[in-house]
Amino acid sequence: MPGGTLYVVATPLGHLGDLTARVTETLRAVPVVAAEDTRRTRALLSHLGAHPRLIAYHAHAAPAATAAILAALQEGRDVALVTDAGTPGVSDPGGVLVETARRAGFRVVPLPGPSAVAAALSAAGLPADRYVFHGFLPRKGADRTRTLARIGTEEWTMVIFESAERIAALLDDLCQVCGAERDAVLAREMTKVHEEFRAGTLGELATGVGSGESLKGECTVVVAGRPRAGPPDDAPRLGMVAQRLLAAGVPKREVTSLLVELFGASRNAAYQTVNRDR
Repeated sequence: MPGGTLYVVATPLGHLGDLTARVTETLRAVPVVAAEDTRRTRALLSHLGAHPRLIAYHAHAAPAATAAILAALQEGRDVALVTDAGTPGVSDPGGVLVETARRAGFRVVPLPGPSAVAAALSAAGLPADRYVFHGFLPRKGADRTRTLARIGTEEWTMVIFESAERIAALLDDLCQVCGAERDAVLAREMTKVHEEFRAGTLGELATGVGSGESLKGECTVVVAGRPRAGPPDDAPRLGMVAQRLLAAGVPKREVTSLLVELFGASRNAAYQTVNRDR
């Protein structure tokens, strides 16, 4: 295939120790790097002792940026596509460039590595055999309302990106559409010095964030899917099992989770069963 190769390069979320040997070798070798933020990428390249030509390629990049990248490939020069952090094409404009380059006949090679989606799912402890990635939600209007409505009925675990400045509003909205008792995990500043994971219900997370605490950094929210409702005649059985678990000293929250996981009870039904006066 004629021309250069477009390398889609995953870079660290924060910890430079997550750079792979293959990524390091590639960034030192390519003559051109297409970067979402040239200032951040320049610092990374300086750390590696690499000095390629930088082309700004971000959500608001002019068509001239794409033309310059395609011209470099046409001239036989390899190009590395990088984002601010993580894997290009995941919640950023990289996918458009990849499609354009492939349609033009150039080879596209992924260099896998860090991903905020995979990192959050791996440490969340929620089902991840199937999941839905929503990225950053629309900030307002009908598009946000429709997206939230879909989230409220989704049966698979969901992953959502949000800034620290807007995380409180997101958690409040999720409480409204999913219910405050839905399990979720808030990941913040993953792989960085102040990395933090908060696990609990959406209501607990919303209360914690809304307590006047000032958060910083990028946030990733992992939300459990909508539990399947159990058969109506399972109510007596659920009550009996819950009573035995509670009598054995199992915490209420764990009992609630077990009723959902083992018997397919809805989160609300399980919660009411566990907290019913006995």
